Amino acid sequence: MKLAYFDCFSGASGDMILGALLDTGLNFETLQSELSKLGLKEYELNAEPVKRSGIGGTQFQVKLLEEDSAHRHLHHVTQIIESSGLTGRVKEQSIRIFTRLAEAEARVHRTTVEKVHFHEVGAVDAIVDIVGAAIGLEQLGVDQILCSELVTGSGSVECQHGRMPVPAPATAELIKNVPNRTGTVEKELLTPTGAAILTTLSESFGQKPSFAAESIGYGAGSLELEQQPNLLRVFVGETAAAAESDQVWVVETNLDDISAQAVGYVSEQLLKAGALDVFSVPIQMKKSRPGVLLSVIAAPENLIVVEQLLLKETTTFGVRRYAVERKKLEREVIKVATTEGEVRVKLGRLGGTLIKASPEYEDCRRLAEASGQPFQRVYETAARKAAEIMNGEMS
Repeated sequence: MKLAYFDCFSGASGDMILGALLDTGLNFETLQSELSKLGLKEYELNAEPVKRSGIGGTQFQVKLLEEDSAHRHLHHVTQIIESSGLTGRVKEQSIRIFTRLAEAEARVHRTTVEKVHFHEVGAVDAIVDIVGAAIGLEQLGVDQILCSELVTGSGSVECQHGRMPVPAPATAELIKNVPNRTGTVEKELLTPTGAAILTTLSESFGQKPSFAAESIGYGAGSLELEQQPNLLRVFVGETAAAAESDQVWVVETNLDDISAQAVGYVSEQLLKAGALDVFSVPIQMKKSRPGVLLSVIAAPENLIVVEQLLLKETTTFGVRRYAVERKKLEREVIKVATTEGEVRVKLGRLGGTLIKASPEYEDCRRLAEASGQPFQRVYETAARKAAEIMNGEMS
């Protein structure tokens, strides 16, 4: 499958995303042709090679032929997209991005999505950027999108409602629970449109995974920055199937002044909060004190919640975190009938070939308690059924 990884070392905007996709091989005429299906007439597109701090990239621009003063509601934008001749995938992704953006604005203005009307989302350039990004990803054959942590910039920016600190209110809403940092540049590096596209379509945020990049593109921002190149980089290439590979975070801390009961309690709370796994290992700490290493594996969207729980519910004053890659079997869950009742069986495939079949512990435990049969007998019965499935498929 084809993967696109966005490296947002200098932020991201809608036009930078499209510039990066064009730079990596998206055909400009094809983009124009597809966007024309929206039926919007008051703009023209331009893409040209530029340099930022000596590094080449593509700058994409939407030039309005007349002032776009429309304050469209979400349903207006949705209608434009739905009535177009674009593909179903482009329509679905574009509407999801606009909906997420409208939800963020609604939270900022303490109103409903239906009542949100704002120039930024209704503007033609925002529609072109968002729909164009969905078109570009489809034209490049991208199946999975991953992203680095987001860099917002700092300082302040002039908004429709006056001068506001960076990140702008809508951007701040969009990047909640997403790894981000301000960086060293006192300018708005991450725009609401760029944040909406990446936080809607990206499956995870973190370090670049291991994959063979076939092409690398750079999308240029409009400004030349003193501190760094004003570019968004995208890597595009083939990788393993999404079901077999992903990226998660490990969060850990060393503890030498916490009770075993407290470790048990916080472990339960972490699992309830969505942690993928929690485990502890005895360690020797400074001054020869025995301690425990408490480690948590978490999906990117649960990273902040996990860190806050560790800081709140343990004695630690700090935690470590780092991204890791997982290789997983393709998984499928089926149900098998036993004399005690139905048991779910988890099947594991490698390259489409079934290599594992494992009964679910919780089902076996529940049936053992209900029937009065020993757990081991119930489990072995389910395991035989699982073996029959494997033998049948492999024969």
